[in-house]
Amino acid sequence: MNAKNVLNYAAEQGAKFVSVRFTDLPGAWHHLTYPIGQLTEDSFEDGFGFDASSLRGWAAINESDMLLVPDPSRCWVDPFAEETTVCLLANIVDPLTKEGYGLDPRSIAVRAESYLKFTGIADTVFVGPEAEFFVFDEAFFHNDQHSAGYTINSEEGHWNTGRNGNDMSPNSGYHIRPKEGYVPVAPADTLIDLRNAISLILAEVGIHVECHHHEVATAGQCEIDFRFANLLHTADNVMLFKYIVKNTASSFGKTATFMPKPLYGDNGSGMHVHQSLWKDDEPLFGGDGYAGLSEMAKFYIGGLLKHAPALIAFAAPTTNSFKRLVPGFEAPVNLAYSARNRSAAVRIPMFSQSPKAKRLEFRPPDPSCNPYITFAALLMAGLDGIQNRIDPGEPLDKDIYDLSPEELKDVPSLPGSLDEALKALENDHEFLLKGDVFTTDIIERWIKYKRENEINLLRLRPHPMEFLMYYDV
Repeated sequence: MNAKNVLNYAAEQGAKFVSVRFTDLPGAWHHLTYPIGQLTEDSFEDGFGFDASSLRGWAAINESDMLLVPDPSRCWVDPFAEETTVCLLANIVDPLTKEGYGLDPRSIAVRAESYLKFTGIADTVFVGPEAEFFVFDEAFFHNDQHSAGYTINSEEGHWNTGRNGNDMSPNSGYHIRPKEGYVPVAPADTLIDLRNAISLILAEVGIHVECHHHEVATAGQCEIDFRFANLLHTADNVMLFKYIVKNTASSFGKTATFMPKPLYGDNGSGMHVHQSLWKDDEPLFGGDGYAGLSEMAKFYIGGLLKHAPALIAFAAPTTNSFKRLVPGFEAPVNLAYSARNRSAAVRIPMFSQSPKAKRLEFRPPDPSCNPYITFAALLMAGLDGIQNRIDPGEPLDKDIYDLSPEELKDVPSLPGSLDEALKALENDHEFLLKGDVFTTDIIERWIKYKRENEINLLRLRPHPMEFLMYYDV
């Protein structure tokens, strides 16, 4: 679409408002809403002025003026607004230089795709994420100076087997046991209608759903897979997907979260990221090597594995992420690759032998990440692997969790905490700076923000479990 198409579409829909949306540094959506008359063809060049200093990790107070410049290629009607509102995605532009703001995540994704074409290696990277999430019936938490705690609940949760029912809410006896929630039918799976509703709304806004199902954990863990697209379009889809999941759940009287590990003792939520390179509409990852891969794909894997400790600072970017990335459980912490093996950090899906289906699945990320930054960083790591012919070594076609300590000693692993991941990023980020895709400013800003606003916050606060372990010392 172009600017005229957007204006015609808004008129056809009878739109009264336009919501201009953008993503902050940590990865949350924000928007400004204008009466539809404010949107003109000039808006797509001149943008809308706004104050960027009040957003997390962004401009200082003395450089707060920025422009929201809408991208006409994507437009939809907000499914949840009472008054008809068309939505547009925007890039953040510096009003003085007229260049993309260095800390704008979407601008990073734009630069990553431009750099890919500049290298001549490929012209398109297709990305397909699998963002898992939980749907609870309620969630409440508090953090005071003298008190802290949380409670989450789901009728599906196995802890409700002994709940006393009543006329309004009888106990059916159907509850999902820990780690037994993978693709059951009703009545154990209570969220089929919700996922159907989400899928239909996704279709309305241009996101093609391929499949949905209940995931492994008790208490409402779900997955809805949607079709892959190029890097920028897929990152846009992830932001829209999360918005629709949360708002549809709310309309059903429930609450959805993409927090990686909200539940103790059961699976967390990951976001496996499938990737493949194409050029002139031809796939580049199919070949006659291991698992039907090309040499280029092998080197791309080498880049992912070499830089994985630094990548995880973006791809699993919360302190909570590392309660999912724990050795000995399903989430992959050992840096190996394999065909079909879901305990490897990089898996090569084997559902089809067609070269067009050949792709790599990087499994450590989770849905708390900023998709623009994460997908761009994964691409840069893979390209570095290709450019420097980084050999990933031999595949590991064994169940990694059954390997002995002797067998595991030469298999590198991911950092064990967000702080360690940030240190890895400090020591390994030159590959991100190529083509000015990332800047030292954004890397330093990311590290500083995470340390000051997340890691230190948790370090300073007593944990409820510590009272159990230490109160009587």
